[in-house]
Amino acid sequence: MLADDPRLLRATGRLAPELRLAEAWRASLVEFIAEALPVWRDDPSRPPATAETELTSQLCGFLNSATRHSRGWDYLQFRVEEPDETKKGRAIDLIAAPSGVRVWIDGALFPIECKRMPTPTGPSRDEREYLHSRHGSRGGVQRFKAGAHGAAHRNAGMIAYVQTDGIEAWRQRISQWILDLIATLPDWSSADMIQLQRHDLGKRLAVLGSQHPRANDLVPLAVDHLWIEM
Repeated sequence: MLADDPRLLRATGRLAPELRLAEAWRASLVEFIAEALPVWRDDPSRPPATAETELTSQLCGFLNSATRHSRGWDYLQFRVEEPDETKKGRAIDLIAAPSGVRVWIDGALFPIECKRMPTPTGPSRDEREYLHSRHGSRGGVQRFKAGAHGAAHRNAGMIAYVQTDGIEAWRQRISQWILDLIATLPDWSSADMIQLQRHDLGKRLAVLGSQHPRANDLVPLAVDHLWIEM
């Protein structure tokens, strides 16, 4: 188990962005969350839920329990609706952050946006909301690209609660939507394509990745995408 890796026990002190260890640590964190997602979904004691905020709250509680009981991750906590460091009026769906003084980090450690697939219907909702919304800055990737969320970060995450159709159908749909955005919006390009890294059919889980150029002199952002079929 990644949580039992003795190398993770040395994750104390400052995680500076220039350290190569920080990138390996981030990859381990993403894998930790990926391992937890199917266990959380299949937990028989988990109350039924479909709403995004309720699902994210449940997941946050489960991840906090998992960190407390996993050797090497007990210094970490997850929090929901946390104010963004640079955009105080905006809240990030889920963050991973230090739970005590054993780790010293500037601000949130890893911001995560959570979205339902499909997007709930409504007059101010856009079916492409995982990526972009025509009704303001509600799109998940859109917020990261604009620096509305995670402007202080080089890495971020997105979790998709896949509630219909399955992962492969959504992968094809999202890819087509990105092509549509490229054709209509100047700030979208082929560089924004989301690439499938692995699809675990048994766990009904996919791990994807993307790299996004950003405006306002922000550094490019790498996004880890975790999609879980509910």
